Amino acid sequence: MRTFITGGTGFIGQSLAASLLADGHEVMVISRSTDSVDRVFGKTVSGFTWDGGEWPSLVTQDSAIVNLAGSSIAEGRWTPEVKKRILQSRLGSGKRLLEGLRKAPEKPAVFVQGSAVGYYGHHRSTPVTEDTAQGEGFLADVAGQWEASTAEAEEMGIRRVMIRTGMVLGQGGALERMLPPFRFFVGGPIGSGEQGVSWIHMHDEVGAIRFLMEHPETQGPYNLTAPTPVSFSRFARVLGETLNRPHWLRTPGFALRMLFGEMADEVLLNGQFALPERLQQAGYEFRFPMLKDALPDILSRP
Repeated sequence: MRTFITGGTGFIGQSLAASLLADGHEVMVISRSTDSVDRVFGKTVSGFTWDGGEWPSLVTQDSAIVNLAGSSIAEGRWTPEVKKRILQSRLGSGKRLLEGLRKAPEKPAVFVQGSAVGYYGHHRSTPVTEDTAQGEGFLADVAGQWEASTAEAEEMGIRRVMIRTGMVLGQGGALERMLPPFRFFVGGPIGSGEQGVSWIHMHDEVGAIRFLMEHPETQGPYNLTAPTPVSFSRFARVLGETLNRPHWLRTPGFALRMLFGEMADEVLLNGQFALPERLQQAGYEFRFPMLKDALPDILSRP
């Protein structure tokens, strides 16, 4: 299979590309700069720019498109400029992909559209599934527009799946930013600690994406989260126990709001318990369904 990935130099994109390459698949990364693709992958993948105009001619009927492009939501306070960049980086990639696919002589077999569990907004204790309605807030609005941005692919006859991803645990990403406080003996919950953490091991994130790519009966939205979401207090406990460090020092919500404003409430202090109902019904089997197994696996690697 020939797979075109946007956001291929990012946290998830790199792992997905590595998995596909290891199994002998051809990977092509569409990016703002081919230099960044070369720095990450060397000559193992082909890099294309959005404006290069070459990649659509290489799309075949057994190709896959995976749209993961989008700027980070958790790099600091959400100014109006930052919020605009977060949204436009996602809508822009979808628009350009559709422009390319309209020109492509053949249409791909599948289009995997990135999204996030932020789609559901804040839910205290009631689990959410793919049948749960879109929530309220900036992240819910971004996720909804992100998914809708490539709906035209279905009108082209392309099978489309939307991956509503939770917190991906791997070497890097959110987990890397959490580790320093714990390693310096000052780790613990943030805010009330009751907010849901819908997590997924990188192995299962990549495995689920590939499962959806390779199973033609799948379409529509799928939660890419482990089947055992936890509260932030439980997450902190398991992380502390894995590192053999304390896990009780709480960071008050008001301090985070002072530092990060709206971003603190939407990303750090609120959450949801998202279940991968449709993914499991489709037959995907998780390698790491439990946090107590996922964190040691990740943190034991060099």
